[in-house]
Amino acid sequence: MKVLGIGGSPRKSSTTDQLVQEVLAGVEGCETEFVSLSGKQIGPCRACLACVETNVCAVKDDMQPLRQKIVDADAYVIGGANFFNNLNGLTHCFMERWYQFRHRESKIVAGKLGVAVGVAGGGDRKPVVDVIRTFFQYNQIDCVGTVDAQGPACCFVCGYGEECKVGAIHRFFGPGTKITEEFTPSLAKQPEAISAARQLGKQLGERLRAYAAGT
Repeated sequence: MKVLGIGGSPRKSSTTDQLVQEVLAGVEGCETEFVSLSGKQIGPCRACLACVETNVCAVKDDMQPLRQKIVDADAYVIGGANFFNNLNGLTHCFMERWYQFRHRESKIVAGKLGVAVGVAGGGDRKPVVDVIRTFFQYNQIDCVGTVDAQGPACCFVCGYGEECKVGAIHRFFGPGTKITEEFTPSLAKQPEAISAARQLGKQLGERLRAYAAGT
């Protein structure tokens, strides 16, 4: 049994990536693979319907080499970030392209398991996991559970975060907030999120092994 983890944040080595990897680390007795979408060019579904006959997307970009990984996996751990109180665009585009798997009652991904992972810089993480779960539902993927954590908003590293009155520092933490290493959010400072991720990974592995055993 194989679990494919996808870190959908465009930022390299993001909290999203780390939290997805923590879920994978909790999976026992199954093969796991992690893929970051950072740096990849994945556009939205074009609604061209070229995939209707073959269940293979005709758009040529970095989604193509990921298709076989999705097909081969028995479960998915999909992580995204909160951008403007919604699932970030790169992850959304990636999930839109799963439309290729749904035609004519296709069972390519239907019936498999999924875990939704959400990260936000200071706002609500619920919109992220809710959208991923909705994509799971459309593809008839059974969502085992969700996990979330806080990550550093881009304003922590842009260079103007302390002074910018429209940025995340002022909005979420208040004027006069200083950006220090101790104050900057990181997954390492959230042991409860790491524990929840590992436990969810363990639960996912148990479900997969039970399925493989026919129980």
